[in-house]
Amino acid sequence: MAKKIIYLIRHGETAYNKKGAVQGRGIDADLNETGQQQARAFYEKYKHVPFQKVYVSSLKRTRQTSQGFIEAGIPWEPHEGLDEISWGKLEGLTLEENGYELFKTLLEKWQEGETHEALDGGESPEQVAHRQMQVIEQILSRKEEELILVTMHGRAMRILLSRLLDFPLRDMDRFEHSNTCLYILEYDYHRQQFEVKLSNDTSHIREYMN
Repeated sequence: MAKKIIYLIRHGETAYNKKGAVQGRGIDADLNETGQQQARAFYEKYKHVPFQKVYVSSLKRTRQTSQGFIEAGIPWEPHEGLDEISWGKLEGLTLEENGYELFKTLLEKWQEGETHEALDGGESPEQVAHRQMQVIEQILSRKEEELILVTMHGRAMRILLSRLLDFPLRDMDRFEHSNTCLYILEYDYHRQQFEVKLSNDTSHIREYMN
């Protein structure tokens, strides 16, 4: 029975993460020192895994997180469809600077099922899911790639996991995440269904970071 295994990870820490600023599709930040250490820790733990392809977003923090695998010679592809959600006018500022109520109100709307809602200049979860699934369809069409690594972003991961596991987008916050956390997904081509094998795992950080 044909199956595909996807290692899905979030990028390492950036300066925006550290200061609690909103970092969406419009912020193309580098990993900070902690993020680089997290990426190295992930590579050290999983460098033995024979990935056939690495997929990243168009934002450099995902490429930098996967750099060890790329430098090891694994083929890789960037896809804009894997980018973080655009938070519009909230991007680059902390919630205190933006006004926490604006962010809180948006999240409450999403939790109530209004996942078509977006901030000025930003994207809705439904728009993000649409562009993500175009990439996923391409990935699934490549049956010869049985084991792959996908590196992306926090909110985008929540949206993607909701779609892949048939949860409504209003429930996306059930999927917890932290920097370089790992989800392992198995796709069964016969059943056309995803199954989670590991969730929000950060054991590499405990094992390889002092």
